[in-house]
Amino acid sequence: MHTLRRPTILKAYSTSAAQTFPKPPPKASKFVVYCNSQITEHGRRGNIREAESLFRRIPEKTVVSYTAMLSAYAGNGRLSDARQVFENMPQRTVATWNAMITAYVRSGSSGGLDEAFRLFLRMPVRNAVSYSAMVMGFAKSGRFVEAERLYSEAPVKWRDPFCSNILINGYLKKGRFEEAVKVFNGTAEKNVVSWSSMVDGFCKIGRVSEARKLFDMMEEDDKNEFTWCSMIDGYMSVENFEDGFKLFSQMRKEGRVKTGPAVLTVIFEACGKIGKCKEGFQVHCLASRMGFESDVLMSNCVVAMYSRLGFLNEAEYLFSTLREKDLLSWNALIHGYVLAGRLEKAHELFTKMGSKDLASWTSLMMGYSNHGLTDKCVELFNNMPQRDDIAWTALISGFVNNGEHEEAISWYVQMMRSEIKPNTLTLSSLLRASASLASLSLGLQIHASVHKTSMENNLSVQNSLVSMYSKCGVINNAYNIFNSIAKRDIVSINSMITGFAHNGFGEEALNLFRKSVDEGEKPNEVTFLGVLSACTHVGNIDEGWKHFKSMKALFGLEPGPDHYACMVDLLGRAGRFDEALKLINSMMSKVEPHSGVWGALLGASRIHMNLEAAELAARKFSELEPDNAAPYVVLSNIYSFVGKKGDEERTRVFKRSKGVKKSPGCSWIDVKDEVKLFLSGDKSHVNFGDVKCMLSTVIDVAKAYD
Repeated sequence: MHTLRRPTILKAYSTSAAQTFPKPPPKASKFVVYCNSQITEHGRRGNIREAESLFRRIPEKTVVSYTAMLSAYAGNGRLSDARQVFENMPQRTVATWNAMITAYVRSGSSGGLDEAFRLFLRMPVRNAVSYSAMVMGFAKSGRFVEAERLYSEAPVKWRDPFCSNILINGYLKKGRFEEAVKVFNGTAEKNVVSWSSMVDGFCKIGRVSEARKLFDMMEEDDKNEFTWCSMIDGYMSVENFEDGFKLFSQMRKEGRVKTGPAVLTVIFEACGKIGKCKEGFQVHCLASRMGFESDVLMSNCVVAMYSRLGFLNEAEYLFSTLREKDLLSWNALIHGYVLAGRLEKAHELFTKMGSKDLASWTSLMMGYSNHGLTDKCVELFNNMPQRDDIAWTALISGFVNNGEHEEAISWYVQMMRSEIKPNTLTLSSLLRASASLASLSLGLQIHASVHKTSMENNLSVQNSLVSMYSKCGVINNAYNIFNSIAKRDIVSINSMITGFAHNGFGEEALNLFRKSVDEGEKPNEVTFLGVLSACTHVGNIDEGWKHFKSMKALFGLEPGPDHYACMVDLLGRAGRFDEALKLINSMMSKVEPHSGVWGALLGASRIHMNLEAAELAARKFSELEPDNAAPYVVLSNIYSFVGKKGDEERTRVFKRSKGVKKSPGCSWIDVKDEVKLFLSGDKSHVNFGDVKCMLSTVIDVAKAYD
């Protein structure tokens, strides 16, 4: 690999007279000019034989003739032929050198880039195109040290804005945003490409307010459709529809930039995603007036928008009027049926499709998965002609979402055997399965896969790791990963707060919450579930009341049934039943208490043997979940404890008359990567005798040390 060396490249300018270009040749004949233009045209169309035939017919070839033939070869991937033409040229211009260098750069290979640089060093004279081609090549291949060095050594008149823009875009495409900002700030002469690239770059990483500052700094006449579209899309990507639509209206009002398909597509997608019906209808009318109804891509976007909004009649009508239906058209309507739960219609349309792509199969699979029909998912998956990582992930995540964690793991093993590389969603789903199974060994294996696939810095995966280790009780590992996250989001913070709370570290959970709020992070409903749970663990009622009331007062969040259940649990555990009942009564005007609220009161009643509260809670719980035996069992135990044997027996008789059966107690242990399950009263285990004997021994030893 060739790198730029000191002394600088500019010393290559000290060339001898023999290296300089000769005087321009005499003016070419009309026939030669015609042949040159035809060679160029045939090259663009890929007709190399015709180009070669014309090239051979030229009696006195000019530099332009050679350059045209060289470019024709290069444009069609025939680099060796292009190089042969280059070497056989009696004389070369800077355009010829640039054509050959650009051909090597566009080849995309490391060897081609090195050869381009060797030619660059041999050039007698360079211009802006020469530098731009090499900077672009180095930037695209990620060789930014060489790109920067060459950029800094280019004459200033050629550096800005051409090379600057290439370097900025190179950094942005590689995700090296801060370096792009540095080059942009150092660019003396910025043009519309410079500004638009940075606006788009800021928007793509969610820094929309900074993008807007740049956007407003631009001269109005310098903003093109791409600039406006990038800024509007930036707002929509962070679900700030109001400002995005306001900017769209401003663009229309000013009229400097014509409203084209690109910006309309952004609006349609946002309306469907965020649920803006009125604005969606308005923009559809606008697109119709502007004559975009015949545009297939635009029509597909409108079908997709109506499908997402639930206006399936409109989506069906538009679909039926399409002259040309492509895969996007079919997939948009299928997705609409899936979202509406109309799986039969989705399957009917899927069957009618001629050719199907992976998105068609995956969309229907996800529909079945969302309705718990995992067997249908497997059937579809097995019939797929091709399967990529997205299809495998749809199947695996479907099992996880439906609580079939062992099946998810089994299919992941098959995925690995098929040599399909998992993506971030695959690993996040598997980590959720590990957490639900409380299987640390499985979680560690998935964590190893995360390292093997170099996804340890992906935020979604990191959040899943924090949750997995927390639920498996390894809170130190969870906290270490949490601290390693470069840019945490609210999910990261919620996972850690909940992890601390569920593992008994209530104070740590509350401290993390305070710190995150001080740093400007806005909590959501899930955050407060973790916070209230932490207050329960530390038994701090005053702190619990403070946070419960702050939800609405400080953060505009309406407490839900789960938040009330946490507060009832906190108050009940402290024996403050009057306050707990008062809170339940107060919530009824806003939201109906679910079984979790009454379950919290029932659990607290068992702790304090409060029969009156227990009877109320058990009755309300049973009304909501008549098949659940828990309230009968708890109430029966309380009757027994307080000496009401008759009521205890009546409760058991009532439970039997209702046909309610208590689910047997269950425990499991992970031994040598195999889960051993034990049910209360079950004697069918193959090693039942050995297990019973060992358990008796363990109990005897424990008693000896009691």
